[in-house]
Formats: sequence, structure tokens, C-alpha cells
Amino acid sequence: VNFIGGCCGSTPPHIKAIADDVRDIPPRPLPMPLDPPIMWLSGLEDLKVTKDLFRFLNIGERCNCSGSIKFRKLIMSGDYYGAMDVAKKQVEDGAMVIDINLDDGLLDGMAAMQKFCKIAVTEPDVSKVPFMIDSSKFEIVEAGLKWVQGKSIVNSLSLKVGEKEFKRQAEVVKNHGAAVVIMAFDENGQAADEASKIRICKRSYDILVDEVRFPPEDIIFDPNILTIATGMAEHDNYGVDFINACKKIKEVCPYTKISGGVSNLSFGFRGVNVIREAIHSAFLFHAINNGMDMGIVNAGMLQVYDDIPPDLLKLVEDAVLNRHGGATEALLERAQIERELLEERKKGGTVQKSTKSWRDNAVTERLTYSLIKGIDQYIVADTEEERLKCKKPLDVIEGPLMKGMNVVGDLFGAGKMFLPQVIKSARVMKKAVAYLLPFMEEEKRQKALLSGKVTDPQDESDNSQYAGTVVIATVKGDVHDIGKNIVAVVLGCNNFKVHDLGVMVACEDILSAVEKYKPDVLGLSGLITPSLDEMVFVAREMKRNGFGIPLLIGGATTSRMHTAVKISPQYSTIQHPVIHVLDASRSVTVVSSLLGSEKGEYVEEILEEYEELREEHYLSLEEKKFISFIKAKENGLKLDFSGDSLPSKPNFIGNKLVDDYRIEDVLDFIDWNPFFQTWELRGRYPNRGYPKIFNDVNVGSEAKKLFDDAQVMLDAVVKSRSLHLTGVVGIYPANRIDEDVAVYSDQTRMEIKGKFCMLRQQAEKNAEAEKNPCFLSMADFIGPKGVDDHIGMFAVACMGCDEEVKKFEAENDDYSKIMVQAIADRLVEAFAERLHLDIRKSIWGYAPEEKIEGEDLFKLKYQGIRPAPGYPSQPDHTEKRTMWAILEAEKLAHIKLSESLSMMPASSVSALVFAHPKSEYFAVGKVGKDQVESYAQRKNMPLDECHRWLGPILNYEL
Repeated sequence: VNFIGGCCGSTPPHIKAIADDVRDIPPRPLPMPLDPPIMWLSGLEDLKVTKDLFRFLNIGERCNCSGSIKFRKLIMSGDYYGAMDVAKKQVEDGAMVIDINLDDGLLDGMAAMQKFCKIAVTEPDVSKVPFMIDSSKFEIVEAGLKWVQGKSIVNSLSLKVGEKEFKRQAEVVKNHGAAVVIMAFDENGQAADEASKIRICKRSYDILVDEVRFPPEDIIFDPNILTIATGMAEHDNYGVDFINACKKIKEVCPYTKISGGVSNLSFGFRGVNVIREAIHSAFLFHAINNGMDMGIVNAGMLQVYDDIPPDLLKLVEDAVLNRHGGATEALLERAQIERELLEERKKGGTVQKSTKSWRDNAVTERLTYSLIKGIDQYIVADTEEERLKCKKPLDVIEGPLMKGMNVVGDLFGAGKMFLPQVIKSARVMKKAVAYLLPFMEEEKRQKALLSGKVTDPQDESDNSQYAGTVVIATVKGDVHDIGKNIVAVVLGCNNFKVHDLGVMVACEDILSAVEKYKPDVLGLSGLITPSLDEMVFVAREMKRNGFGIPLLIGGATTSRMHTAVKISPQYSTIQHPVIHVLDASRSVTVVSSLLGSEKGEYVEEILEEYEELREEHYLSLEEKKFISFIKAKENGLKLDFSGDSLPSKPNFIGNKLVDDYRIEDVLDFIDWNPFFQTWELRGRYPNRGYPKIFNDVNVGSEAKKLFDDAQVMLDAVVKSRSLHLTGVVGIYPANRIDEDVAVYSDQTRMEIKGKFCMLRQQAEKNAEAEKNPCFLSMADFIGPKGVDDHIGMFAVACMGCDEEVKKFEAENDDYSKIMVQAIADRLVEAFAERLHLDIRKSIWGYAPEEKIEGEDLFKLKYQGIRPAPGYPSQPDHTEKRTMWAILEAEKLAHIKLSESLSMMPASSVSALVFAHPKSEYFAVGKVGKDQVESYAQRKNMPLDECHRWLGPILNYEL
């Protein structure tokens, strides 16, 4: 005994009597440290983690909100005692450690962790085993550690937070006497290959053991078990990389343990448990033999290694150990057979198993299969084999290739394939056609020689083999084309010939292309609001020049209402309607309907719908009431600009080039939700948004594959530096003058460097909803003359994307082309988020103590706002000209503005920075003629030009 004391019923005299009685008895000598040292955990019972006692420590995974739907529902409903039953069941089933993870966007993670642990330690059937406190937020980990007895495990720490924070967190864990899981992440991201796993683990080990003095036997490395057999060649060696790394990490990091999340390995086979179980068992067999000690795994998702059927074991080990290039396809084929068996069992029937590989099929079937599955590994060889059998190369395209693409189109239309899969199919098709083109051109040349004619071997007017022809373009002044690119690929997959004119295409060039290519349909795309006016102009010009083809409208800033009210009246008739297309998945249906036998009925329905929308729009203008501009100004927001309400003085005045941020510096600031929206993958409640989308029964598997592909490309970008970030920040003295914000050159406030003209809300407020309604303008957030106030601004861009796009276009790789555009968009938005954080904390420094991170950043819980010209708080894009002049954005950062004020490159972000704690985002909404006339006068802009730029927000007709 080393300590003796009392409890809640003990009194001071009682404690004194005990102390007097044992005063002369020496304490028990502490035992000598074990040699060699071993991990010794405990709940109510102790647990020595050593290969002499057991080969593998099984960590129960079901007390995890993201890993168990049942557990999550119990926690969300507050049924913590029901959740204890889940924990008990895991212990009964053989779990030797219980992983506890209560991370969920709709849950107070800290409170939930504390409550769960408080209850769990009172349940002997649960608390007899050690706990693994698991959270992505360290404050939740720390809260859990304070409420568990014994020696637990923390899951997890990593170097991605930087060495300083890594060491601080490790000190906390050490002081609590816990063991720790270290993920193989560093400041540059996740370790994927063998070498990076070993390097990061060794670096972490040296810091922990040499600097933090953390016991090496209490360190558990998780070198990242990543998904194999995804169809991406770069993923094929992930299993081998982990298995090999286990042995080498043990060699360079003595006494440590190896763990991992085993279910990640087979994520691509969700729903086919017989395959997943075999993969897990085969993987663990080899990993354990190489030194893996423990893992988070569902014991019910394991087969006994020796009981796996030999044919399945071979397929699984071929994939796990990456024995040959066809291992993934062979396993996918077996998985399809198992799916069919499962479906038949559900129906009460049986399916005859086939051991035949798809590579054993006839070449026409192999081509079709490759297209449907998006496999390009064999496409050139198979295309050549079929070409040699056909009379002419075109027969290969019109035969098996089109057959495959028709199936792809049907599956996509039926919702049985998702956009990323379709893009992969298009990549395979393009590679096959690219291979055949030289043969087709030579065939035409030989025919021309025989006939004595000189002809163009590429006859662009020959559209006979297509379902229809479409010309598509992003309108003048707009550089955004990712959505247009997706539409072009989807239409191409459905046998439509697409002439993509690119971005910033002038009206006369669009009309010239229509005359040249004689398309069945014209599609216009745009992202920024000035593009709406350009679309109206193109429609008007089409009518003036007597064109007679349907016009499709799409893009982020477009809408059915705007199309019906503004564009359709300029051109639309029953023969050539104007139709808004919501997203890429609708484009095929719309074009097919326009070219089908029931076009008349379809168009009539659209025209009637748009007529109703126009009536609804004009009725809403009559019903909606607006106050005068004078009254709106009188009822603006009155803020306090004294004391703590006035933001602190900036650390510098002027412009600053920011080109020292690396891609890896902004990775933690990426908001992945728009990424999945770009690819038209949307989870259903409760699995909306990232990362819950991975749990969605319909799109989860494809979303995870897409996300993994994005990580591979991000890793490649980080290594090659093919994309890079640049930008410029400006901070200047500023004051409100009437409805505008004057920006001064320096602190003397003598010279006005520029003036931002602001717009104010005029739509009447609901008096019941708002007792003291304010009509907001961004000018309200800046102090008037005499107040020492300031304004910030920045423009940032992700450079290099255009070059990558050209490279992938040359390789006929639409999937990678769209992927790099989507990633560049995410990176520049992440850069803007990171830069705004640095502005708040250090560059300006008005919120130096801010401690907001993760989701709270995306939920805008920080002080201040960063609205951009062209967006709801200031819907006039022309204010960018003022910003660009003050920032010298083109000169310093090479970020340009098009004539329609679209930023170039397309992956660019700009913003004004307001620091006042009461500043907020809002929408100006519709504005009246009295304000527009004042606004035009203040900007020194002709009224008709002002009308053109503000067209979408006018509350009156011109």
C-alpha cells in the first residue's frame, strides 16, 4: 500500500487516527520498471499489451457516432443508458478496449463525452476494460481524460497541427498517464506510401521520446490504412505500404505499437460483407505477422483466415498484396457476383456462381464493360483488337463503344450511376476514339487519293452518327467553365456531338459558331451576375439575326425565374424556346426532349410554366412594398464606434503581397461541401454534407472514392507544386461619408485613395418580426469622420490550373481536368479563409486572441465579415474596379479583371474586410429608382450603364 485515505463518510479525527496508526510503516517500494517495457493499460482490470499474451488487441468500434447509426441515434435522443448496452455488448463479444467517439455536427461533443464517460465508469461490465478517448478536437479528448479511471488511450494526435501544438497536447496526455495513438500525418498531409509512413512516425517518435519524455511503450502508431481496389492505380499498393511499414516502424521506433482502422481498407465494397470480411482477415493475417498489434475493427466483420474459400482468398490477397494489375477488376467482378447472390437470397432464390473473368469475354463485351466501369487499363489493346476485326475504324465507335456509352447514359438517367463515374466513362471513350482517329484520317485520305479529290479528312459537318449536335459556351467576360465542362462531358456520354467554345466568348463568336456547326441546340453558361445581361443580349441578337434553334441557359447565377422574366421574352417561341437547365444531370433530358417526337408538348409545358413565373414575378413586385431611399438612410444601423467597439489599429497600412503560403498551409481550411456539389453528389438527411455524405446509402461509396481521388491529386499537387497560391492584402484608414466609404492613403486622412459606393436595403421590413427594423448598408459598419477606423481588402488566386487543364485535355482525361478545376476552387477558398484568419489575428490584428477553428470557421463565428463586390451585401461588380486600383492587384499578384469584371484566373476570390464586432452579412435585395439615381451620381456613372450593372436587383421595369 502506498496511499491510505478516507471517503465521503470519513471525518478529520478518523483520518488522523489512520495517519497516527501507520506513521512508522514505510510505503511499499515501487517495482522496478519492466525490462523490456510493455504497454500496461487498465480499466477496473489491468491489460498488458504484449504478443506473449495475445497476437492482436481488438478495439470495439461501435461506440462511435460516425461508425454506428444505432449508437448515434441513442446519443442524439439522450438515451445514454441505452448507449451503455452497445458498449456492454462489445465487451461481451470480445472487445478488449472500447473506442468512444462522440463527434457530430449536431452534438455538443464536449458535454456528450463527459456525460458518457461519467456513466460508463459506473458500469462495471463496461469500465472493466480500458477506454480509448477518440475525437478530432483535443479539448474533447482532454474532457474525456478527466472522467475515466485507470490508464486509457487517446486517439489521436498528429504533427499536422505543427510541432509546438503537438508537443503541448502530448504533455497533457502524459500528465494524465494515458497512452496515445499517433496518426501518420504531418504539416504536409497524410502519409500514403511506405516511405512517408515511416518518416512521419520516426519524426513523431523522436519528438515524443527525446523532447516530451513520453514513454515509448505508450506510443501507438496508426500509419493510415487506406482504401484499396478503387479502380485508381495509385491506390493499389496501399495495403502493401501499410504492411511493410509496420515492420520498419517497429525497427526504428522501439517498444511502440501499431494500430489502424481496418474497415477503411474495404470501403469500396460496402454492402458486400463476404468480400469485406475476407479482405479484413487476409490483411490482418499479413499485417499482424509484420508487427501490427491492434486495430479498430468490428469482430463480426472478420472471417477465420483458414476458412476463407481458396478461390476468394486468392482474389482477395491478389488485391491486398497488389500481386498483379488485374487484381482489382477480378475482385470487383467477384463482388458483383456476391451482390447478385445476396439479392437472390433476399428474394428466396439462388444464383449460379461463375468463375469466368470479364477479360475472358469477347472483345466487344470487354469494350462495353470498360466503358461502363470506367476502366482504361486495357482500352487501347481491346480497341486495336476490335479494329482489326472491323471493315473500318468507325465501326468500332458506332458498335461496341457507342453501345457502352448508351448503357452509361441510361444508367445515369435512371440514377444508377453518378457524375464522377460518368466522367470516368468519358475518359475511357476519349482514349479509344483518340487511338482510332489516325486510322480514320488515313482511311479518308486513301479514299480521296483514289477518287482524285483533295478533302479534309476530318469532316466536321458529318454528324450522322450522333444523337444531335450542341454548341456550348461561357459568355463574354466570364471565365468560369467547370459546370459547362461537366455538361459537355455528360452530353458527349449520351452520343451528342458537343462543340465547346470555351470561356469569355463574345456574342458574335457564338453566333458565328452556330452558323458554322449548324447545331440543334445552343447552350450558354455563366457564373457572375453581369453574365445574365450578356445572355439577354445574345438572345436578343439571335432573334434579330433570325436564328431558329433552342437556347439553353445554365450556371450558378442563373435561375428559372430570371430566364423566364428576362431572357425568354427576347427570343423564345414554340419552335425555339429558351430553357433554364438546373444542373448537368438534367441536360440530357432537356436536349433529348427538344430533339424528340414529343418536342411540341414538352415546349408548350415549359412556355406555360414560364408565363406563370412571369406573372408571379410582376405580382410580387406589386405586392412588395419599398420605402424611400431617404427613409431607408434615416433608419440605417447606428453602431457604437467608441471604446472596445472600435477595432484596434492595424499592424501596418498599405498593400502587402502574400505569395508565401503553400498549398499544405491551407488544407485544413478546405470546405469540402461545395466540392461534392460540383460533382452533383448530394447525401440525404441525416447524411448531408461532409463527412456525413460518406454514410449515405446511395452516394456514400462514390463520394468516398471521389474524395480519395481528390486526396491523391492534392498530394501530387503538393509534391509537384503545379498549383500555387498568391494574392495581395490591403489595409487602409477609412471613414463613412454619407452612403459611401472613403479610403485614405495614410493615417493623415488627407488624400482619398479610393471610394467604395454602397447600396442600402429598401424593401419594407416585417414590423412584427423586427421591433426596430434597420435598413442595412455596408457603409454602416465604418465609423464616420473623426473616428480612427479602417477597412481591409484582399484578392487571392490559385495559379497553374489552366496549364493543368490543358495537360489533361491533351490526354483526353476529362475526369482529371474537372477534378483539378474543382480542387483549385477549393484551394483558393481555403486560402481566403486562412488569410482572413491571419488578417484578424496578426496582419491587422484586431482579434489576436481568437480561438475559432474547424466547422466554426465555416459557420462564420469569428469577429467581422469579408463580403465581396457582386454578392448580396454589395451586388455591384463594378466596385471591384476600385478595389483593384487600391490593391494594385494585377500589378502585384497578376490577378486580372475581365470586361465583365470576372476575376482571372477563374479560381480567384476577393473581399472587403470589416472588423467591427457588430458587422454582419445581409442581402441588399431590390432597390428603388431614387437610390439608383443617387448611386449613379455618386459613382459618376451614366444612369443607363448603372441600370445594366444593377439590372437583377431593380424593383422597377426600364
